[in-house]
Amino acid sequence: MLDNDDNKRGVISMLERDKDRRFAPVKLVESYWSGLRVEGSVPLRSQIDPRGIEDALENAFLIERIASGMAKIRVAGMHVSGLMGMEVAGMPISSLITPSHRDDFARCLEQVFSTPSILRIELKAEDGFGKPSLDAHIELYPLRSDFGDITRALGVLVTNGRIGRAPRRFEIVRMTVTQLTEANQNAALTPAPEKASAPKPSAKPAAATPKPAAKTKLFSGPRKADETAVPTAMNKARADFARKQRDTNDRPHLRLVVSND
Repeated sequence: MLDNDDNKRGVISMLERDKDRRFAPVKLVESYWSGLRVEGSVPLRSQIDPRGIEDALENAFLIERIASGMAKIRVAGMHVSGLMGMEVAGMPISSLITPSHRDDFARCLEQVFSTPSILRIELKAEDGFGKPSLDAHIELYPLRSDFGDITRALGVLVTNGRIGRAPRRFEIVRMTVTQLTEANQNAALTPAPEKASAPKPSAKPAAATPKPAAKTKLFSGPRKADETAVPTAMNKARADFARKQRDTNDRPHLRLVVSND
């Protein structure tokens, strides 16, 4: 007869495999959000691409802070809407929580945006007619808006059990708040200080080189070769001709002749 240790050899626990399968969307969203962080900073809402969490879209949702401890659901997967039996976009995230636990939930939810922090919640649904036993797990990861303020969050919700008759609301079993360090969250928002450079020795300015006088362009078009230089003899002939012409013009055209005959 084999002892207990031998009986356990080669046995794979189906409970562990089922747990890993249920929490696969949580691990995917967490790794995707962590991959968007630059030097530990809080990612931007605009960086979220549904294709990056395609296998977890049914369980994922986005929320927006509207007041202290209050946030509304902007968009949610089918599984989240199935718990409420309706489209949950525009509804407060606290609608998933029973009224007696909403104050505690609001206090921890505010830390997601103000600190900021990661919020992990273990939940148990209310029992009743047509409402079988149902457990849930929620995780919220802070996001920055385009203005840089932390007013958004990426969430993921997984359940264990049948939904039954909707809506289903949950009591809080345990909440865990993981605060992001101040150095990490501001790493991408604070520019690195510039290193002070040593002053360079002042160099004596070089003497300015005088520019040659600009040439005056006399003609807009190209000049012919024979126009570049006029012979001195031609200039002299033209001057003599102009002087004779002037003398001729100065002579009177009529002359008075006196005769004694």
